[in-house]
Amino acid sequence: MTVWKTSMRNFVAHKGRMALSAVAVLLSVAFVCGTLVFTDTMNTTFDKLFAATSSDVTVSAKGASDSGETTSDNGKPPVMPASVLGEVRGADGVKSAEGTVFSTSVTVVDGDKDKLSPTSGAPTIVGSWNSNEARTMKITSGAAPKGAEQVMVDADTADKHDLKLGDGISVITAVGTHTARISGIADFTVTNPGAAIFYLDTKTAQRTLVGESDVYTNVNVTAAAGVSDAQLKKSVAAALGGDYKVQTAEETAEANQKSVEGFMNVMKYAMLGFAGIAFLVGIFLIINTFSMLVAQRTREIGLMRAIGSSRRQVNRSVLAEALLLGVFGSILGVGAGVGLAVGLMKLMGMMGMDLSTDDLTVAWTTPALGLLLGVVVTVLSAYLPARRAGKISPMAALRDAGTPADARAGWIRGAIGLVLTGAGGFALYLAGAADEAADGSLWLGLGVVLSLIGFVVIGPVLASGVVRVLGAILLRAFGPVGRMAERNALRNPRRTGATGAALMIGLALVACLSVVGSSMVASATDELDKSVGTDFIIQSDNGQLITPQAVEAAKSAPGVDRVTEYKWTEADFTTPDGKTLKDTAITAADPTYATDLRVETVAGKLSDAYRPDAMSVHEDFAKDHGIGIGSKIEIAFKDGSTGALTVRAITSSEAVVDAGAMYTSIDTLAKYVPADKMPLDMLLFVSAKDGQEEAAYTSLKDSLHDYPQYTVRDQTDYKEALKDQIGQLLNMIYGLLALAIVVAILGVVNTLALSVVERTREIGLMRAIGLSRRQLRRMIRMESVVIALFGALLGLGLGMGWGATAQQLLALEGLKVLDIPWPTIIGVFIGSAFVGLFAALVPAFRAGRMNVLNAIATD
Repeated sequence: MTVWKTSMRNFVAHKGRMALSAVAVLLSVAFVCGTLVFTDTMNTTFDKLFAATSSDVTVSAKGASDSGETTSDNGKPPVMPASVLGEVRGADGVKSAEGTVFSTSVTVVDGDKDKLSPTSGAPTIVGSWNSNEARTMKITSGAAPKGAEQVMVDADTADKHDLKLGDGISVITAVGTHTARISGIADFTVTNPGAAIFYLDTKTAQRTLVGESDVYTNVNVTAAAGVSDAQLKKSVAAALGGDYKVQTAEETAEANQKSVEGFMNVMKYAMLGFAGIAFLVGIFLIINTFSMLVAQRTREIGLMRAIGSSRRQVNRSVLAEALLLGVFGSILGVGAGVGLAVGLMKLMGMMGMDLSTDDLTVAWTTPALGLLLGVVVTVLSAYLPARRAGKISPMAALRDAGTPADARAGWIRGAIGLVLTGAGGFALYLAGAADEAADGSLWLGLGVVLSLIGFVVIGPVLASGVVRVLGAILLRAFGPVGRMAERNALRNPRRTGATGAALMIGLALVACLSVVGSSMVASATDELDKSVGTDFIIQSDNGQLITPQAVEAAKSAPGVDRVTEYKWTEADFTTPDGKTLKDTAITAADPTYATDLRVETVAGKLSDAYRPDAMSVHEDFAKDHGIGIGSKIEIAFKDGSTGALTVRAITSSEAVVDAGAMYTSIDTLAKYVPADKMPLDMLLFVSAKDGQEEAAYTSLKDSLHDYPQYTVRDQTDYKEALKDQIGQLLNMIYGLLALAIVVAILGVVNTLALSVVERTREIGLMRAIGLSRRQLRRMIRMESVVIALFGALLGLGLGMGWGATAQQLLALEGLKVLDIPWPTIIGVFIGSAFVGLFAALVPAFRAGRMNVLNAIATD
């Protein structure tokens, strides 16, 4: 009880010093709990949505995916004949059945041809209005669509795009463009996670989405009283004879959930990873805080030992303070985590994914995990300072506060750090020298961990040298004040090393990702310059296939020399080694594609692959199946017949553009696939007539004005789009890393604040002999800047090493250009100096306000 009382008194007495460490714990726990609450809430939202929109049993075409997605290589959804509806209605246990049509391979535009698609990446869905939809949608104005001239839109989409009753919109599909006016607006009775939904009547939906009457994409079946979903599925499947996909409501909801599960897991574990980084940085802050508190209380602890306190009691006293800090910070962190989750939901709402706080899900495991992590990490972080406190002897009560550094421990630490850093560097060397990316990635991971730990351990040794160099460059110009700032930073290299290491971790990751991202852009740009021999690329940004009408419009544009069509389909390959490979991708293109894309071949000529009944394979595929020039592969085309194609070219497997593709000609594909089953084009490659590139660019855009679902890009546009995509991803990662950097800044603030308290008497003496308040504040700011720049140098140097090694692995996949983004690196380094200035504001202000006499009298 005495130990606990002492710990409580010390904690309250030093509550100001503990506050910043508590904030570090709070932020780390908040990020973990916020991530878990946010992802759990998203799962709840999707679960409710899928459960509410799933009929007791759903029948769909065999070509439809389990999650109900409606993509196909002809741009139309897989369908069933309307006769299936009658067969289902005749099955035992069926109360009612209704045929529906819907598709996600659509683009919807308003009267100005502006797209009405969600900005969040959620799908645009056009379907028939039916009783199953009426369960989750309530018409709030107007009426349901009746006739070809009417369409109904969901309320969220109407609000975002300012749509009103009577406004005209166009639905663009592979069949053509259908124009209608808004007859009604319907609101969701469950949370809509961002999809844009438009409803037509059934006949109009059939004609618009499929181009046929008397077909359905789905049949929604309702069970009679007393009939379970499983029984209903069995009887419906028996009535249909196994020619169609039959799923219960639970199976449909589960398949839909799996379709978003991958995205959810990536988001969840990525955010938890960044929370882990914040925890790691927080560990340095906590260790520093307790180390300095123990050093400042050396005489106090010595007195406790002199009056009978044992080492164990002193140790337990410090750990008890850490326990209080962990519990206090973690409890606040759990509450902040819930607030963070709500904030993330609002942010997603601004991006177009609507999530309702009514679905906010806080499982009991979330606060339990947050408390456990916060308390355990805090107590473990305080163990070494507590152990050091237990070693203080009663004689320390006769000395001034503070203990000299252990020189032997410093040498041992330096030796261990050198060994770890050397081992990490060797692992990075092995990663860069690896022949296979999979093997190299293991060495890369080991090298990153070992080099990071090595730099953390050797940090105090490096601090002595690096701070002197920085001091000579930056501080000597400020005279005695600059020299004092340098000496203060060198006074306790262990403390400076730990403070700099906290900032080093976040900046190392920033530098690594900057190098990787910049190298990816530079490599892809270089590969485009080397490989792509066409002037323009036409494609849909939402994956919609290119209709024949759009192809003709592109071909008729003035200034266009040629248009190369590019199709993709699946087939079953039977290779010379007797193996059958199901659903293998094969690309069909015009012969000019061999000119438009300069693909390296290891055998034969790519142009020969476009001869009748010819094809190409890539090198790895050829090796795996014993294929050479002249080998024949039996190919059973999807929706077509089977043919034997001769291998006329073997392409390099190291290509970046169209990596792993196997080519044949469109004429060969047309020989085996009926015209009405031919896949639509995925891309068009367009070359302009000599000297007419600008005119052709303008004319292509004009010719495709009536096809807003497609985008025309020249090579510059394509490179910019690629750069923007990678840039957006990096910005998101930098935003998450900002949490770790914020915690590191708190570490600098805490170190300076405690250092000022530790040097109270010294500061008073300096003020007494003539040091002005302005000079004192400048000294503390300079000390902070040097510590921040020390951490930045270590972090940026380490990160660039990691990034360069990672690029060597990417080179094995064809991304061969190493590009160091020097503007970013230099900007981050300069920004670190401002971080140091910012972190010193409060400690410097408090130091300047000290009463000189009281400071001198401080014990």
